[in-house]
Amino acid sequence: MKTIKIVNTASQLPEKIVSNDDLSKIMDTSDEWISSRTGIKNRHIAVEETTASLAAGVIKKLLLQSQVDPAEIGFIIVATMSPDSTAPAAAAKAEQLAGLNGIAAFDLNAACSGFAFAFTTASGLVNSLDCKYGIVIGSETLSKLVDWQDRRTAVLFGDGAGGVLVQAVDEDERLLASDLKTLAGDADYLTAGFLPRQGWGQKKLGSPYFQMDGHAVYSFATRQVSRSISDAFAKAKLKITDADWFLLHQANQRIIDKVADLLGVSQKFFLSSLKDYGNTSAASIPTLLDLSVKKGLVKRGQLIVFSGFGAGLSVGTVIYRY
Repeated sequence: MKTIKIVNTASQLPEKIVSNDDLSKIMDTSDEWISSRTGIKNRHIAVEETTASLAAGVIKKLLLQSQVDPAEIGFIIVATMSPDSTAPAAAAKAEQLAGLNGIAAFDLNAACSGFAFAFTTASGLVNSLDCKYGIVIGSETLSKLVDWQDRRTAVLFGDGAGGVLVQAVDEDERLLASDLKTLAGDADYLTAGFLPRQGWGQKKLGSPYFQMDGHAVYSFATRQVSRSISDAFAKAKLKITDADWFLLHQANQRIIDKVADLLGVSQKFFLSSLKDYGNTSAASIPTLLDLSVKKGLVKRGQLIVFSGFGAGLSVGTVIYRY
């Protein structure tokens, strides 16, 4: 059995930046109200960009940085809850836009836990497909799922994509543990994207826009993320204090700080990009990883933790030796 090594990281963000002050011009809110409750100051919003085009930008950057022959890539997984269409998949369209062809490309929807789910899936694919390389991306254009008159949700979300090129290698295991769960009994606490058209004789199911019970989601996130991380470390037979960095889904700074407190770990070990990017769902962890690698914070040999949480309600944790 081969393990997966992250060869390179990359991210792609829309050009347009929307600040809290910009939002205060179209809704009853303010920079102080948003930043004090979420930690968010700015977010990137797609205008011309799409979920597929952002993912394609990541693919191109990964190939350029790595100088890998596309013929050696066995798969492309795009974790997303905001594809441009139900068919073709965002991954298929991204493959086309990146000038590639003949690679197994598919989407995976575990919402904000998507990157952890997709990365774990990639670990199995490098062996089952017997391929040398694969690409795992989180890409979202959540702005199309936002009701821009609802300040409870509109201030939270942004668009973007991040991803990794992974290589199948004969080394000591790098993916030391995964913990993936879906608590489907709580699914209605966070929903989005119901299709506007009705089927034959069917009633409309719900809103196309984000609908969220904020208190319930906060309670879920703080309890289940800390539990998932603890469970993953137990599987890996490691101590939580062995971790060098924690990269949590960037939903709300209060949630990240609370998880740190529950785990008994200093908040300084929890990396954050919320201030400038907001909540980008499945894109938040790989975008944060790319930013942290480029800054020289995440280094080879370090033990890093990915943990996503969101609609489903789902939670996914990965312990990885970078």
